[in-house]
Amino acid sequence: MASSLTIGDVTVPGRVLMAPMTGITDLPFRRVASRLGAPYVATEMVASAELARGRPDVVRRAAVGDGLPLTVIQLVGRDPEAMAEGARMAERAGADLIDLNFGCPAKEVTGSASGSALMRVPDLACRIMEAVVGAVSRPVTVKMRLGWDDTDRNAATLARRAEQIGVQAVTVHGRTRKQFYTGKADWQAVGEVKDAVSIPVVVNGDVLTLQDARDALEQSGADALMLGRGVYGRPWLAARLEAGLNGDTGPDAPDRADRLTLVIDHMQASLDFYGYPLGLKMFRKHLGWYIEQAPWPADPADRRAAKARLCRMDDPEAVARSLSELWTA
Repeated sequence: MASSLTIGDVTVPGRVLMAPMTGITDLPFRRVASRLGAPYVATEMVASAELARGRPDVVRRAAVGDGLPLTVIQLVGRDPEAMAEGARMAERAGADLIDLNFGCPAKEVTGSASGSALMRVPDLACRIMEAVVGAVSRPVTVKMRLGWDDTDRNAATLARRAEQIGVQAVTVHGRTRKQFYTGKADWQAVGEVKDAVSIPVVVNGDVLTLQDARDALEQSGADALMLGRGVYGRPWLAARLEAGLNGDTGPDAPDRADRLTLVIDHMQASLDFYGYPLGLKMFRKHLGWYIEQAPWPADPADRRAAKARLCRMDDPEAVARSLSELWTA
């Protein structure tokens, strides 16, 4: 299998991609993950209509900057013209790829007939794709689920229509919307999408380890895979799995000193981006995951107690000191 992925005129220098995740893949996180070797880290989900109106928090989600191998902006919405305008803005901002969200299962998204709710109205989904593809010169991709529920698994059909419209790649999470994140992702079902199209297909869902990565690619036949929740507290995971797929048997995670430096740098990047105190507030969820994922202290109960204590601190310097003490004790 190739060690890179071609999407339109863009070459992604790897096969392990990081999904767009609201509240997670902000610019500080994307820079950290990219510095660690991730070849593709998408923005948070960006509401196209609110982006066009210039809502500050939405504009911030679409922020681009130096230090990224690729700029991938994901848009969500249900109005074709608003999505087209959002795509034009993304292209002007420097997007290399523009991704459309047809997969988010969250009620606040599907309740406005966006995200995975668009799989229930494929004709509207196609009008959105047509509007966006026609509005920009950059490659357009789509992220979807297997379908709304088990009675209507229409991912393969929608992917075929997407390819005919001019979409350059599709990512498929191996669950229906009704499943949310219950059960196990069905990687074999993603293979039905791969069989239906000639554009690249990316498999997503439940990839946490190198063996998961191998199994997901083998069972789906996909061209690449996309990580989601597995990167919580592990922004090095994409690079580590990429290396493993290429036969590198190096360490699975940074050592104590490197991990401590990474976390403190991430916190400072968040403070620089958002300012204080918002930067610390936005970083706390990452801090909690970093503590949970570390093997120190050995007792999970001690890690949970440390997480509760450090995530209540309001002084970044105190956070750094306490984390250093926790991991070097």
